[in-house]
Amino acid sequence: MSRAGFEDAAEAVAAVLGTARTKDLVGLFARGRGVEHALITVQDPTASDAIRELYGAVERHGIPYAEAAAYLRGFVAGRTRQREEVDVRTVWSGPATPGVPVRPTARVLVEVVGKAQRELLAMTYSARAYPPLSAALRAAVGRGVEVHIVVETKAGASGLLDGPEPAKAFQGVSGVRLWHWAAERREHQRARQHAKLAVADRRVLWLGSANLTESGVRRNLEAGVLVTGGTAPQRAAEHIRELQRRGVLRPLSA
Repeated sequence: MSRAGFEDAAEAVAAVLGTARTKDLVGLFARGRGVEHALITVQDPTASDAIRELYGAVERHGIPYAEAAAYLRGFVAGRTRQREEVDVRTVWSGPATPGVPVRPTARVLVEVVGKAQRELLAMTYSARAYPPLSAALRAAVGRGVEVHIVVETKAGASGLLDGPEPAKAFQGVSGVRLWHWAAERREHQRARQHAKLAVADRRVLWLGSANLTESGVRRNLEAGVLVTGGTAPQRAAEHIRELQRRGVLRPLSA
């Protein structure tokens, strides 16, 4: 019997939990602990569905807990080796120069969204609807990717943002979950949500100066890096998720 469902569920759990906490789950399987015990031990609402699906796949395929633990242990080891292989490339918006190979921001950002199969996390200060990016986000949601985008608000920017709310840039993309940095969780009155990044499946990270606007990804002179592999994408995603869990980042009402 094919165990593709179990393997997919194991990969999804590892993507959400990260290496260290997946190892904790390995220990629970090895000790024969069930799903309810796992949920209590992990205590991460963002991982609950993935953990339940993994246990469900184990039951459907009749996989002994000890065997599931061994597979997860090997999977984590493989991910650790894979993370050691890191590729870092520069990404630019604006004018190009001869003889210097660089990747344009607009193309890279759409590619990062296209690589996501399970999770896409993004952050931006300003945002305007950019059709290629909107199309890529719709396609991601359509294939089941969980998409979270953190934006600044006009209130949070204290008058420094012109035009409509940045969140309006994503109104045409059903299924995207929008977040903001809660005003009461900012230690300084002038603090801004100024991060600009996108991370796909905790494996690919774009990090740069460009906002998610057409001027940012195409017209302005902006710089960034694209990191594939290594610990940076994983750590970036874990940090965002932890900020969500702690209520520093909160869902943005429509």
